[in-house]
Amino acid sequence: MADESTQSIVVDAPPEDIMPVIADFPAYPEWANAVKQTEVLEQGPDGNAKQVRFTLDAGPFKDVYTLAYDWAPDGLSVTWKLVKGQMQRAQNGRYLLTPEGEKTRVTYTLSVQLAVPMIGLFRRKAEKMIMDIALKELKRRVEGH
Repeated sequence: MADESTQSIVVDAPPEDIMPVIADFPAYPEWANAVKQTEVLEQGPDGNAKQVRFTLDAGPFKDVYTLAYDWAPDGLSVTWKLVKGQMQRAQNGRYLLTPEGEKTRVTYTLSVQLAVPMIGLFRRKAEKMIMDIALKELKRRVEGH
């Protein structure tokens, strides 16, 4: 992924407790503040979503977009890419789960290209903010706080 941002957080849970939370798209509106609605459009033979439509409202940034997912067989990573969006021209992302004893380091990598031009510095700052919020919300959801 060219020109991407990466951020990590340590979650007090094993990967097998974290990946099901990442994969439970219908529950996202319950814990991911900016996600107002999700719809699984296509499911793979393994039961994981292959395509998901999101309705996002993050203040000044609102969008309805569809992502295609690729789940690693080992359950330690998932990648996605934009299929279509209103405000985005491209989005590539990845969650990578690295066990650290009883805990797990969750690394989020994200690259977004908006349909409207945005200076690279501001785009990276927005990506970092999105990742920071997403990781903190994921940690809170998994740890039950």
